[in-house]
Amino acid sequence: MASTKYDKKPEPGDLIEIFRGTYQHWAIYVGDGFVIHLAPPTEHAQAGAYSMMSVLCDKATVKKEELSEVVGNDEYRINNLLDKKYEPRPIRDILRDAEAFLGQELPYCVFRENCEHFVTELRYGKAHSRQVCKAVEIGVGVGLVAAVTFGVCAVASAFLGSKDKERKNSKD
Repeated sequence: MASTKYDKKPEPGDLIEIFRGTYQHWAIYVGDGFVIHLAPPTEHAQAGAYSMMSVLCDKATVKKEELSEVVGNDEYRINNLLDKKYEPRPIRDILRDAEAFLGQELPYCVFRENCEHFVTELRYGKAHSRQVCKAVEIGVGVGLVAAVTFGVCAVASAFLGSKDKERKNSKD
């Protein structure tokens, strides 16, 4: 669903998930059409592949911008992803804390301190990134498959190598 066709209006304190192609950018809605988000220098609408350079950034700035400007032509949705797991903090506390961070440059790490960690900390009091959890799961899965494949190949190679030696020795 494109942002221009979005039916439900966000409420203050809602988490906004913006789909940037290969990843999601996150912001928190603060009312009157504005969001606050943690933005590395490469993060902006229509940044395309350049936005992936955020993995190299170690600092990001907390910005307040219009939702439409942050979303650009990308799709977004309201995604209060942890509401079933954690009780959201009071809206006044979320908004107060979000505003207090404005303009600050904060440490940024795509794995430990990214935009999703930032907004979930504001909403729930707990930093969480589903993207990082999924990436780790995929990475572990790929690593296990690679290790098993390598192990099977090594065993097969050793076994076949010993068979070749037996054949060679029996011919001598």
